[in-house]
Amino acid sequence: MTTAKDLFIIAMDPRPEHAVGQGDLSLALAGAELIDLIGAGAVTVDGDRIVPGGPPAQDDRLLGEAAARLTRQPPYERIEDWLWRRGRDLSATYQAVLEEDGELTRKRSGRLSFGPERVEPVDTPSRRRAAGRWERKDPVLSALASVVGMDGGRPDDEPGLDDEAVTTVVAAVHEAVMELEAVRQRRTIEAAAFANLWRGP
Repeated sequence: MTTAKDLFIIAMDPRPEHAVGQGDLSLALAGAELIDLIGAGAVTVDGDRIVPGGPPAQDDRLLGEAAARLTRQPPYERIEDWLWRRGRDLSATYQAVLEEDGELTRKRSGRLSFGPERVEPVDTPSRRRAAGRWERKDPVLSALASVVGMDGGRPDDEPGLDDEAVTTVVAAVHEAVMELEAVRQRRTIEAAAFANLWRGP
């Protein structure tokens, strides 16, 4: 399992304090992939650019796909641009792959068999591993979860991230999530103004 998959599994927790928007989660998943690629020696970070190295050591389909999509010609891609490009619908991709691998299951909420359907993690070694990282407050997992508003992020008095490249990626994810929220707010304001225009005085 990768940091991205661990983050997705934690985000699927049905508790309200773990509710995360798909767009925010997709950006964080792209950041988690990049952090795993850094850890595998597949990329390095030079300023705000992603410099490709060798292939990722881990045998993970989605991480391999992420590595294959890296820009390998200079000037290399900016971290922010990677997050938006790779992050497009990435949470849906992770959901599909984890369902296919038997890590997620669909359930109906409530007592009625035709109630709303939701996706939940299956009790597998992967889920237990993700839960263990979460309970230990793994710095990388906690930092990414905190960026997307999940409760249980790293307390201020705990040691922070000790890798400059990872810190740079987490900061870029935070900026991208803030930018996405600003777009949402602008659209809400525009929609309200349009509705008022039609209502008239």
